[in-house]
Amino acid sequence: VPMLRPTLPDLKILMPRLKKAFQTGQITNASNVREFETLTAEYLGVKYCVAVSSCTSGLILTQKCFGLKGEVIVPSFTFHATAHSLLWNNLTPVFVDCRQDTFNIDEEKIEQLITEKTSAILAVYLYGNPPYMEKLQHIADKHNLKLIFDAAHAFGSKYKGIKAGGFGDAEVFSLSPTKLLITGEGGLVATNDALLADKLKIARNYGDSGNYDCEFNGLNARMAEFNAILGIEGLKIADKKIKIRNKIAKLYTEFFKNYKGISFQKIAKGNLSTFKDYSIIIDPDVLGIGRDAIAIALEKENIVTKKYFYPPVHLQKVYRPYTKAGLEITEKLSGRVLSLPIYCSLTDKIIEKIC
Repeated sequence: VPMLRPTLPDLKILMPRLKKAFQTGQITNASNVREFETLTAEYLGVKYCVAVSSCTSGLILTQKCFGLKGEVIVPSFTFHATAHSLLWNNLTPVFVDCRQDTFNIDEEKIEQLITEKTSAILAVYLYGNPPYMEKLQHIADKHNLKLIFDAAHAFGSKYKGIKAGGFGDAEVFSLSPTKLLITGEGGLVATNDALLADKLKIARNYGDSGNYDCEFNGLNARMAEFNAILGIEGLKIADKKIKIRNKIAKLYTEFFKNYKGISFQKIAKGNLSTFKDYSIIIDPDVLGIGRDAIAIALEKENIVTKKYFYPPVHLQKVYRPYTKAGLEITEKLSGRVLSLPIYCSLTDKIIEKIC
C-alpha cells in the first residue's frame, strides 16, 4: 500500500490536445496554458490565475513581485519549501507556533513577533485545512503587511463556503502528483491583483516582457503545454476527488475516534479540506506506543506512512540560525504526527486493513 497513487484523466482524453501541441510545435506557455489559467480562475472564483513551474517558484516570484524586504512571519509546521521561498528572496523567516487543534499558524501569536522589519505574513493551509482568514487579514491590515498563502495543499478547499484562492494578496497552489489537481509538476498563483498578475507573467519568463530587455531578474518558471493539458482535463474530476478524499478521512476518523491517545486535525464547521494528507497525532503516554513504533509495524505490513512534518522546519539544519524558543506546540505535534495513505483508488477493505 503506497502513500500515493495519483488519479489521472484517461490518456485517450488527453491525446487530441497532446497531438495538436506536437503538430504545431507550441509545447510551452501557449494556448493550453492560457486556457488552463482561465478555467482555474473561474473554478476558484478569482480574477487571475498565473500558471508556473511549481508552487515553490510561484511563492518565490510572488514575493519578488511584491518587493518584500526584511522579515516574514511563517509557521514551522509545514513543508520546508514554504520557508525556502523566503531564503531565495533574501528574506528572514520568523517562525511562529501553530495551533494544537487545526495545526495551522497560531494567529494569536503573530503580533508579538511583528517588528519594523516585518513585511509579510506567509500562512499555510496545512493538509488543505483553511486557517482563520479574518484574524489573519485583520493583523495584516493593521500592520500594513502583505498576506500570502502557501495553498500548496488546498486546491478545492473552502473557508466558510468560499473556495481558497481569493484570500489575502495572493494564494499559491501546487499541482504536483501528491496534490488534488495534478499537472505532473506545476503551480498556480491566484490573485485579484491585476498588477501582480501582469508582473508574474513577466517574472516567470526571466523578467522579460517579450522585448528581450529584462525589467528585473525573474526565473524560467513557465508551465509546459503538456502540464496544462493534464490540468485542464484533471479539473473536470477535481470535485469528485475531493468527495472521495473526505470520505476516506471520515472512515479513518470513525475507526480511531474511540482510541484514547489518538487525536485529529480539527476542520472548523463550514470549512472544507481537500485532505492532501490525513494525519493522526499519537500520544505515547496515553496510547502506550509511540509514533515511530507504529510506523515500523505498518512498514512490516508493506503499508507506507509519512511523518508530515518531522522534523519541523525550524529544527532543520539550514534554518537553525533563525530558530528561537516558543514553538512548543509545533515540536510536540511534529514528534507525534503520522500521515496515513490517502488517495482516490484506496478501497474500504484496504483502509480497514490499515486501521
